[in-house]
Amino acid sequence: MSQNNLSAAEALARLVDGNRRYSTNVRSIDSMLSHSRRGVDTQRPFAIVLGCSDSRAPAELVFDQGLGDLFVIRVAGNIVAPSQVGSVEFAAERFGTRLVIVMGHSSCGAIDAALETAVEGSSRNLLSIVERVRASIASLVSTELARDPVRLRREAVRANVRASVNHLRHGSEIIERLADREGLVVVGAELDLATGEVCFFDGVPG
Repeated sequence: MSQNNLSAAEALARLVDGNRRYSTNVRSIDSMLSHSRRGVDTQRPFAIVLGCSDSRAPAELVFDQGLGDLFVIRVAGNIVAPSQVGSVEFAAERFGTRLVIVMGHSSCGAIDAALETAVEGSSRNLLSIVERVRASIASLVSTELARDPVRLRREAVRANVRASVNHLRHGSEIIERLADREGLVVVGAELDLATGEVCFFDGVPG
């Protein structure tokens, strides 16, 4: 049963406000105080964030939110595999969360690895991540972007986010149903590590 009554647009506005605080080095008192709570039995996350495992991109800090505010799923390259889909389904159904953010970031190592022709010494598990990223950006390598490594990496980050967003939107009957009937929205975003600013660029609700 739904526990969260924020719409996707309201949840996104809250994230935008939080990121504005983060990028200007301001912290919410409520968020800071929440970090001292112990023994909280329930959670009511108003947004689900599927982000990269990069240690410089913690969603709770980037969006200046407290304990229990975000349901965060982190995996290298912010890829979507069955376990990530299942985690989004769980949170959306259990908590009534209606906003899903897929957040990539600048200077992503998984993107760099996918753009390389070979990943020497990589394990089968690591290669499974790289190959998922590589599939989402393969079409860019054969364009004029190949002559501009900076632009290529920037566009590759966004192409990879779009691929993950598309997978979530169309790879789950549960997510599709919640999107059609209950207003769930999946949005793509990119964090600029240099400025701390998050740009929401795919599927932003009107």
